[in-house]
Amino acid sequence: MLWVWVCCLAAVAAVPQSPVRTADEASTDLDQLEAEARSFLKEIDERGSKECTKATMASWNYASDITEKHKKEKAAAQLKFASWEKEAWERVQEWDGRWQKLRDPFLRRQFKFMSVLGTAALQKKELEQYNSIVTEMTTIYSTAKICDYKKKKSNVQNCKLSLEPDLTRILRTSRDYAELEHVWKQWRSESGRRMRDHYQLFVQLANRAAKLNGFENMGDMWLYPYESETFRGDVQHLWDQLKPLYQQLHAYVRRKLREYYGEDKVGRRGPIPAHLLGNMWSQSWAHIYDLAIPYPGKTSVDVTPQMVAQGYNARKMFELSDEFFVSLNLTRMPQEFWEHSIIEKPQGRELVCHASAWDFCNGKDFRIKQCTEPTMMDLITVHHEMGHIQYYLQYKHQPMVFREGANPGFHEAVGDVLALSVATPKHLQKVGLLEEVEESDEADINFLMNMALDKITFLPFGYLIDRWRWDVFSGKTQPKDWNCAWWKLRYEIQGIKPPVMRSEYDFDPGAKYHMPANVPYIRYFVSFVVQFQFHKALCMKAGEYDPQDPAKPLHKCDIYRSTEAGNALGDMLQLGSSKEWPDAMEELTGGRVMDASVIREYFMPLEMWLKQDNEKHGEFVGWEADGEYCSSEGMKEDARSEPSSAPYCSCCPAPLLLMMAIVLLTYHH
Repeated sequence: MLWVWVCCLAAVAAVPQSPVRTADEASTDLDQLEAEARSFLKEIDERGSKECTKATMASWNYASDITEKHKKEKAAAQLKFASWEKEAWERVQEWDGRWQKLRDPFLRRQFKFMSVLGTAALQKKELEQYNSIVTEMTTIYSTAKICDYKKKKSNVQNCKLSLEPDLTRILRTSRDYAELEHVWKQWRSESGRRMRDHYQLFVQLANRAAKLNGFENMGDMWLYPYESETFRGDVQHLWDQLKPLYQQLHAYVRRKLREYYGEDKVGRRGPIPAHLLGNMWSQSWAHIYDLAIPYPGKTSVDVTPQMVAQGYNARKMFELSDEFFVSLNLTRMPQEFWEHSIIEKPQGRELVCHASAWDFCNGKDFRIKQCTEPTMMDLITVHHEMGHIQYYLQYKHQPMVFREGANPGFHEAVGDVLALSVATPKHLQKVGLLEEVEESDEADINFLMNMALDKITFLPFGYLIDRWRWDVFSGKTQPKDWNCAWWKLRYEIQGIKPPVMRSEYDFDPGAKYHMPANVPYIRYFVSFVVQFQFHKALCMKAGEYDPQDPAKPLHKCDIYRSTEAGNALGDMLQLGSSKEWPDAMEELTGGRVMDASVIREYFMPLEMWLKQDNEKHGEFVGWEADGEYCSSEGMKEDARSEPSSAPYCSCCPAPLLLMMAIVLLTYHH
């Protein structure tokens, strides 16, 4: 027995023993690891910024001048940048998780973000195909033209009408039911319908990229920046909070449209025809304010006529917005912004007119591209885009990986927060666009109606676009049902219907820019919620809102010239995405969750008025089906080129020869 113990002791003694490490030695190792991490991240950031600048410049050149040369240059630059992203990602993988031991959360978060590669994970050939498809779809969208509804005296049609400004102007100003139907229908024929086959291959490649990044599908990967396991349920809850207000507004507007167009065009209990709402996608109804105004004799809050009379042009609109930011003690636009931005539609070239803000990743070059018109709606858009630029300016000191909004919705909300002040009669008077501010309940309701026709009407649209795409990416909605599923959501959530029959030969989602450009859309819904939370917090800091003082309601707040509000906003913007969004929200509002009740608070006087007015007129609140919107029956051959007016969607399998052609075209592109 003694011999056994001796052997055991000898064996133990023979095993090499790890030296006992002191706490100081372990700390020194972590210090060395952090120093190594800082050096690595600095190198990645510096080179990544340079590579990003080159790729962004190529994209700008193409978006601002659509030519074959610029298209090829953009494709080459995208591939080169993707190659760099993949190289950086592979170098992060070489750390083999050691970054998780880092004590500094700022460093750990950079590694966490860089561990997701995105579409650059695709093999080179697939990535080329992916980029080519997105470019092709955006080209189809941006160069689409339709013919005018009315022929000239020479009996010749103008067939060069583009979305901006031609079709947008017609939808904004025309009240001719047939002309609006023509514009609505032809735009979708020349845009969405032509990219349907492209989109099918795009979905396959997008999902392949998502899986290479460890996600089930592209929809899941899109939600990664929100850093929440419950995000889908959270936005559903937000929409449930907002639905009662939207339904009251929908019922009121439907009655006003019925009174104008007749009950044969707009039913008493059905959905609203989509082409009558003043906007190509029915996402904002602000341009039918003239039909929906509650008290026509009171002061109008649409100052477009005053802007035209005062000679407002794009430059003056952007300077007005810049001055607002400066009044808050935020950053003035740099000289490069004015030198390189495109703020009016240039003649003699095709470009992507969709308003957009650009960060060239070098901390000094920031631009906007917008085909600006002297309208109040465009003035609001100017402030929205300038909000993006201000965010860029505030977080330009952050590592490139953190030069984003705290979540994607935050970025969209910043300019809109200012626009909530800009749109008030009080502010419009301060900047000389309104002679006097009328203080009355009727004027208040008029103002809130004008705001609701833009803000409240957008909410269901902002919610349903990615609801549709999540189901497409997950496979829940199959390609044979894409268009019908789209109209099912638009009916159920938005309460609208197409003016003419739709079919699976059509691809109406593609008639909205963010589809072909592959821009996630739920960010806009989020932004419309959080901007009111930001607005309330800033108004209280500016002393412009007091929930206990009826003389200071939220909807009359103007934070213009409040450095207290501006400093608070700037503090949040400077964080970029270096902290999780609840931390950034808490920095400004004191709360950590998205809450749609603030919107209801802002619009409470209007919501009470709408309920009373709808009850007074016996208006049905909600909507019921007034026809068959989607059928599995096949389409007649002639119906594909000229849809008729009965049932609204036909989900039908394509004939065999057409299916073969689709397959060939898909893989060709």
